[in-house]
Amino acid sequence: MMDVQKLFSLEGRVALVTGGSRGIGKMFVEGLLAAGCSKVYISARKVEQMQETINEFGADKVIGIPADLSQMDGIETLVAAIKENETKLDILINNAGAAWGQDYLEFTEAGWHRTMDLNVKTPFFLTQKLHDLLVEAGKGDHLAKVIHVSSIDGQRINPWETYPYQASKAAVIQLTRRMAARLIRDNIVVTSIAPGAFASEMNKVAKNAPDASAAGIPSKRIGTKEDMAAAAIYLCSRAGDYVVGDTVTVDGGVVNALLPTHFADPAG
Repeated sequence: MMDVQKLFSLEGRVALVTGGSRGIGKMFVEGLLAAGCSKVYISARKVEQMQETINEFGADKVIGIPADLSQMDGIETLVAAIKENETKLDILINNAGAAWGQDYLEFTEAGWHRTMDLNVKTPFFLTQKLHDLLVEAGKGDHLAKVIHVSSIDGQRINPWETYPYQASKAAVIQLTRRMAARLIRDNIVVTSIAPGAFASEMNKVAKNAPDASAAGIPSKRIGTKEDMAAAAIYLCSRAGDYVVGDTVTVDGGVVNALLPTHFADPAG
């Protein structure tokens, strides 16, 4: 008989969630702990916010490392801190990200670089520099897992002028495929999660006006922490071992089940 609990268990595993102090990152942290992770490292720029998350879940389970991951020295700082305490890393969730909205004719280079660096460069180089710890984890009785957090805005056009955000998230989806092709040989599975509307600082519409946001979603609601946690648990556990290089879209149907307005059923 198949042991379903064991299939989705993360018992005893060590994880790192970048941007793990709030929003979707915090949802991942809560889900990983609930599924059995013994320790979850989180990184963030805002120390006070990070400490609040540590206090909520317990300092014995959650360890915070302040870092600005948009810069290589910030990546190096985080990697050094992890390697000082761990000889292997079972799970890496590259969640830290940035968005920048500005009129097309006024869009600045600073906004472009900030967004592209944190959203595309950082997941690649952080994973690269933690490669040896991921390899060690993959030598055990389970595969190591890397999840890049992309977005449905990398799969479709949104109404806002967030040019590098949309371009960067599309790049993350393709980067996931290419990294997966290389890392699978080392027993490291790379996948991506593309969130839709979840309450976070990145999506203030969903956070501040959930009902208005839900109106345009086939499921008629915004995502919950359980929705996001479940996707991560699935991909990080034995249940997701055979899902390699794919992007799991968690959006209530916006990308794949939203009819164009002129085809929509007027009865709803």
